[in-house]
Amino acid sequence: MAETVALISAEPLDAAAIENSVLSDANGALVTFRGVVRDHDHGLSVSSLEYQAHPDAARFLEDCCRTVSAETGLPVAAAHRVGHLAIGDVALVAAVAAPHRGEAFAACERLVELIKATVPIWKRQHLADGATEWVGL
Repeated sequence: MAETVALISAEPLDAAAIENSVLSDANGALVTFRGVVRDHDHGLSVSSLEYQAHPDAARFLEDCCRTVSAETGLPVAAAHRVGHLAIGDVALVAAVAAPHRGEAFAACERLVELIKATVPIWKRQHLADGATEWVGL
């Protein structure tokens, strides 16, 4: 299995550091996904988000990275923000390096989907009208 990096952070994410953790001279493709806070969701205006993580969330994130790395043999890394995020902030960075682009794209998509499905991090949207709502509970 290749190297993996997984991080939960209350600080802004360093996408370049996540990317650099998977790069090597053997890989000609680097695919990075950045989940960015947008200003709307299902027709409602969003002013900000708040992410809260289960105390074991980092272990779940590491499991996702290890699973995708074991399935593909590729180096993968992911970092997820917690706390209050403004519009435009990066909430998730996932990166995969591979010899060729096709396998890097497929592995990065698999990683993001696995993170969304299994890592216990919850999102609370702060709507422009002052209301809040939990998403995905």
